[in-house]
Amino acid sequence: MNLLKLISFNSIYILLSLAMISWAIAWTNAKIVGEYLSFYNLIFFRFLLGFISLLPFLIYNKKNLPSLKAYKYIIIPSILFFIYNIAFFKGTYFGEAGRGAILVTTLNPLFTLLIISFIRKKIIFKEVLGIIVGLFGGLIIMDVFKHGFDIIFDIKNIYFLICAFTWGVMTVFIDLAQKKINPYIFISLCYFFTMVISWFFTDFKLIDLSLLDFRFYFNFFLVSIAAMSFGTSVYMYSTSIIGPIKASVFIFSVPFLAMGTSFIFLNEIFSLNTMVGGLISLIAIYIVNK
Repeated sequence: MNLLKLISFNSIYILLSLAMISWAIAWTNAKIVGEYLSFYNLIFFRFLLGFISLLPFLIYNKKNLPSLKAYKYIIIPSILFFIYNIAFFKGTYFGEAGRGAILVTTLNPLFTLLIISFIRKKIIFKEVLGIIVGLFGGLIIMDVFKHGFDIIFDIKNIYFLICAFTWGVMTVFIDLAQKKINPYIFISLCYFFTMVISWFFTDFKLIDLSLLDFRFYFNFFLVSIAAMSFGTSVYMYSTSIIGPIKASVFIFSVPFLAMGTSFIFLNEIFSLNTMVGGLISLIAIYIVNK
């Protein structure tokens, strides 16, 4: 039994590692597709593809559909998904994709930890230290000590902060929901309801199919099918297996991969404060998990 459990955990870790690669590339993909469609249109089509790709799992598990009362555990994460994606596409459009990836992925686990600590009304000293060090790293990435605290609310930073906080809250809700609902059904229905929510904001008249070339379709496939259908689904499922804190720690493999892809494909040059702040935030996660 222990051997089977070990194999299961090792499989989860491998899948999570692959998921993080797809997430790292997604920041560059998002900035590129943002040149073609409006933010709300991108969200709608992203979740439409995500839902269609997972539809076979939903049909296969249709006998395990949740009761009406349980849908509250699906609606809230779906709304958070919608908010996160607005901030995600706007952040990569107005700011730098690689810098955003570093800021979001280093602050997100700390927000997750902070929220869980408030819920359980108990916090350990090393967690407090980790949160303080991590937030310090985030302030360095945003260049607060050079430009002042007003820079936090700059359009290049505020959307990424919303991403980090929203994903932290969502991770906690995902962990709670998947204890009550089949993970495959939960993920599929989350994508469906997020698609429905975004539909009300979508303007199909703004879409000009003649402007959508191979560059768009290739990057949209990666940001939708690879990063979301595979990457996000694996992350959500893994949260129910290894817990929200351990799952969120895997996100720390994203920043440097994201830096590399944004440098190669977008020619983004990273400042010293971005790299130093990212490293300090990584140290924060080490402190929390050692």
